[in-house]
Amino acid sequence: MMYEYWLAKVRPLSARKKRKLKDAYGSARAVYYIEEKDLHRLGILTKQEIRLLCRKTESEKQLEEEWKKLEMAGIQMIPYGAPEYPQRLTQIQDPPFALFVKGDLPPENQPAVAIVGARKCTPYGEQMALEYGEAMAGAGIAVISGMARGIDGAGQRGALNGGGRTYGVLGCGVDICYPKSSRRLYEQILEQGGILSTFPPGTEPIKRLFPERNRIVSGLADVILVVEARQKSGTFITVDMALEQGR
Repeated sequence: MMYEYWLAKVRPLSARKKRKLKDAYGSARAVYYIEEKDLHRLGILTKQEIRLLCRKTESEKQLEEEWKKLEMAGIQMIPYGAPEYPQRLTQIQDPPFALFVKGDLPPENQPAVAIVGARKCTPYGEQMALEYGEAMAGAGIAVISGMARGIDGAGQRGALNGGGRTYGVLGCGVDICYPKSSRRLYEQILEQGGILSTFPPGTEPIKRLFPERNRIVSGLADVILVVEARQKSGTFITVDMALEQGR
């Protein structure tokens, strides 16, 4: 698993190419030891990607130390193909190579709704998100969202109020609470659900990472509920992705 962790950290190499490499060589460990000339012969990667993959910045010993730190921090890594990997994500285009998880994953047999919307929402919108989240939880439906200010966080707080399960997908490492003001929500979600990310622990929140976060929010849900959003906003990126995913 340590070598899957190494391969998951290689960016910006796509998840699809990582899977192809792992399939071609049989394991992530074999990919770690592959020579540059063999990668050229395989024909999967560009020259720039080959240089990126071969530029290993950590020794095996350092990787082992990092992996142990993850385990001590209670962070799981679920690679594509593992029995625990969410089935819903296998159905989307280019499923993530791995998920990093604190807490639990959404159960496969539980319906899930993504509650999303504006960060700068109206009091009415926030109240509706709270009520929807609580109602969904009361009906046995898991609530997925991005733990953002506004509608996202309100929907998740509602689910917690209703005694249900909720799952926060982050655009940073699962060891980072973003936004910082949501620390209490972050800790409550760990008690009644889980925190997930496709980005390795330690990854700081950067604007360009959030579309990937949104793609996983919609990918983990059966239904997307937009409570309130501007016509031109990040929320509708999630909506477009959801429609492409057949949600």
